[in-house]
Formats: sequence, structure tokens, C-alpha cells
Amino acid sequence: MSTMRAPQFTPLSRLLHWAMAAAVLAQLFIGVGMVASLPGYHRLVRIHEPLGVLILVLVAIRLVNRLLNPAPPLPEDMPAPLKFAAHASHVVLYVLMFALPLVGWTMLSAAGYPIVLYGPLRLPPILPRDVELYALLRATHTVLAFALFATFIAPLSAALMHALIFRDGVFPSMASVGTLRE
Repeated sequence: MSTMRAPQFTPLSRLLHWAMAAAVLAQLFIGVGMVASLPGYHRLVRIHEPLGVLILVLVAIRLVNRLLNPAPPLPEDMPAPLKFAAHASHVVLYVLMFALPLVGWTMLSAAGYPIVLYGPLRLPPILPRDVELYALLRATHTVLAFALFATFIAPLSAALMHALIFRDGVFPSMASVGTLRE
């Protein structure tokens, strides 16, 4: 009986994946808390802004890593529409993970608010102050956040389907442990 390890993502790919999943999920809930005008609004803003910058940096690293270390192939017997959905959702996810922090940065620049990373460390504005542009970018940031939430839920649901229903080795390829196949 021969056993073979299912193809897996590299350890760096898995680390980036799970770190970003946690960061994005935290960011989405922090954003909801900010919009709900919770008593800790200003504390949430102080977390939300540097976390958005961290996500932007991590997604850039993740993209370079993904180009250098492509994903393992999806199962050959996976239906073509599911393969397309998997690839399309990842493209949309990457676009949103880049766009949302950039729109947030431009939005705050247009409002004249600095992005405080830590203490005196701030990002420079990337747009001049413009109240009308700020309003447009704020609405765009909100729409993109909802799109990111929906796009985040799709791969999560797919991962659970692969892990619990299909049991086809897709989930373990990103988990920390591989599966053995006969």
C-alpha cells in the first residue's frame, strides 16, 4: 500500500493565508463596530487604520508569493464551473484586498485626516483635501467592504464544503496538515 501526500501550499502561503483571513475578518467586524458608532469608536479607528495598511502590505507579499509559488492544482474531477468559481473568487478577493485599503487611504486623505500607524508615524496623504471626493470615496469604501464580506464568505463556505462534504483534499492543501491518499 503506497501513500502519497496531497499537494499543499507552501508553509509561507499557508501562514499568509491564515494571517490575512484573521486580519480581514477582524477588520470587517471592526468596521461594522465603527459604523454602529459604538462607544469605543475612536479606539476602533486607531486599530482599523493600521490594520488596513498591514492588510495592504500582506496582500502585496501574498501576491508575489503566489506568483513564485503557484497554488496546487484543484482536483481533476472537480466540475469546471466550480473550478471557475474558485479562481474567480480568488481574483475578486485579491482585487478587494488591494482596493479597500487604498480607497480607505484616499478617502481619509480627501477628508484631511492622517492615517496614524503608531505614535507619530503617519502615512502621507495621497490626495488633496476635497469634501465631495471624500463623500464619494466613503460610499465606495462601504460598498467595497460589503463586497469583501460577501467574497470572504464564498471561499469560507467552499472550504467547508470541501472539508466536510467533498473530502477531496482541497481543504487540507491550505490547512497545516496534509492528507494521505492511497
